Amino acid sequence: MISDAPAFLGQFARYPFATGAVLPSGTVLARDITAAVPRTGHPLVVELGPGTGAFTRAIQQRLAGRGHHLAVELNPTFAAALARRHPTVDVVRADAASLDRVLADRHLPAADVVVSGLPWAAFGGGRQIAVLDAVRRSLRPGGAFTTFAYRHASPTRPARRFRRLLTGSFEEVTIGRTVWANLPPALVYHCRRPVSR
Repeated sequence: MISDAPAFLGQFARYPFATGAVLPSGTVLARDITAAVPRTGHPLVVELGPGTGAFTRAIQQRLAGRGHHLAVELNPTFAAALARRHPTVDVVRADAASLDRVLADRHLPAADVVVSGLPWAAFGGGRQIAVLDAVRRSLRPGGAFTTFAYRHASPTRPARRFRRLLTGSFEEVTIGRTVWANLPPALVYHCRRPVSR
């Protein structure tokens, strides 16, 4: 994380509302958010907003060469660096709101797991809905979606709105323990079985 901090800070300074954080996520948060990635079989795992790859490394470790790992990153600097650093990951520069089209263009099935590093609290309501709807459309019926929120932002209106959207989009939403070791402290949302609309 420390070696990626200057690059992450630079992108935050240029695109604060798209990057959403001044530092990449830590290893404990990465472990918690990727817990839904199966250690058996050949799953399709989609990663949204991988940034410098804090969650990418954890997903790759869990997959151990199995399945298909698709990383969707809008920031061109992050996307290029991620593709160089993780040549076995299918990195595509695209908007997360177009996830279902990205899967269709690559002739990929619905995802088993979607792991998100997107800055939901920095998004307006329309943007939250658009991306979450794309996630819901892109998951198989029994699929899992994990994302995180910074603990200090939990009381804000965008964070509260996002929690309501999650409970309306998935049959099961649980909130993990606070990861105090992360800077800033964060918690993970574990969501299963997307609701059809």
